[in-house]
Amino acid sequence: MYQPPDPASYFSLVWEIVEQIPEGYVASYGQIASMIPPPEGVDPEQYDRLAARWVGSAMNAVKDRTIPWQRVINSQGKISFPKGSSSAEQQRALLEMEGVEFDDQEKVDFEVVGWDGPPDDWLRSHGLMHPRSLKKKRKSQNSDSQPSLF
Repeated sequence: MYQPPDPASYFSLVWEIVEQIPEGYVASYGQIASMIPPPEGVDPEQYDRLAARWVGSAMNAVKDRTIPWQRVINSQGKISFPKGSSSAEQQRALLEMEGVEFDDQEKVDFEVVGWDGPPDDWLRSHGLMHPRSLKKKRKSQNSDSQPSLF
């Protein structure tokens, strides 16, 4: 199953989520997929394996250029289009115009520009889940803090 059971509805939901990503921030395909419950009739394990690809298909199908498609990148923090392609160059230029910086390995820093997802009330009103974080868990910098038991 390379497409969701109802691609039009799924793609529309993906685009609605992508419209929530603020300028200067990025989300990953998998992060967006993590907000969407498995469609009816789709096994959750199968959905976990396919959902990021389905989000990629939705982004590939964007026709309305008011949808900020450029703000969706892969989980490595890189643009997914082939390096040097006109699409990759366009996506990078659009992100750089928004203030997103790339390092010498052509990656963004999720700690700086990773999106934390829409507000809780927006998620609830759309029947969506909290997204996976793109940011690493940071240990407390405070030496006076109590060590974790776990």
